[in-house]
Amino acid sequence: MPNVVNVEKARPVTPLGILVEHLETAVTQAQDNPSLKEHLQQCLRLAALLDPYLDECTTSESPALAAIALSTQQEAWKQRFSDGSTVRELEQEMLSGHVEGQTLKMFVHMTQAKTVLDIGMFTGYSALAMAEAMPSDGRLVACEVDAYVADFAKSLFKESDHGQKIEVQVGGALETLGKLAEMKESFDLVFIDADKKEYVQYFQMLLDLNLLAPNGFICVDNTLLQGQPYLPPQQRTANGEAIANFNSVVKNDNRVEQVMLPLRDGLTIIRRL
Repeated sequence: MPNVVNVEKARPVTPLGILVEHLETAVTQAQDNPSLKEHLQQCLRLAALLDPYLDECTTSESPALAAIALSTQQEAWKQRFSDGSTVRELEQEMLSGHVEGQTLKMFVHMTQAKTVLDIGMFTGYSALAMAEAMPSDGRLVACEVDAYVADFAKSLFKESDHGQKIEVQVGGALETLGKLAEMKESFDLVFIDADKKEYVQYFQMLLDLNLLAPNGFICVDNTLLQGQPYLPPQQRTANGEAIANFNSVVKNDNRVEQVMLPLRDGLTIIRRL
């Protein structure tokens, strides 16, 4: 099992979380202006209490999902890969989490998906959440580029009866998608949460190579990426620019229709026309 260490506080990585952090600072700096401070405190309450309320009003996660969340939170990601041995920077904030996991689970129920593709598994929270909603003969293929993380997730999947539905493919997502296309694989639901700079390629491969089944859906995470896509371009990181480009590509593709939800760090739902 993964090593247990002291838990580090998660940094804000969503537009709302970052807004709360700025408002907390503004309230502190407005001590000498009672009227301004009161307005800022009301803004802070509206922002800071929203996510906890969503969490409270959403069906509780299963014990197996709670175990994944806890293990991910307790893992010493920075210490373990301080030698640069991982292929990407890993941190607990990459976990999908309770509300988004329940949303994906609900989508599987609603679409009655029997085949699901998870592009960017990390520690397996989203994969297991979706697997829990699939029928006993359902199959979920999860792509993960890092072998350590893949083993981390597989050890946790064993704690759930639904873990047997999950097939983990280790390697670069583009390479895995190519192999799946060669095998004529097709998926009812696809969840994208991997390398942001490759999002456009994932999207195009899913459509061009018929990896997305007729009437299938694509769910894409981080499409609001800390608010960067709608901030001035000079305030974007490379990932923020990649997501802004992806959102534009999807918006202008007449093969699909889509809706962007302000859930966590942005979740876009795409349907092939």
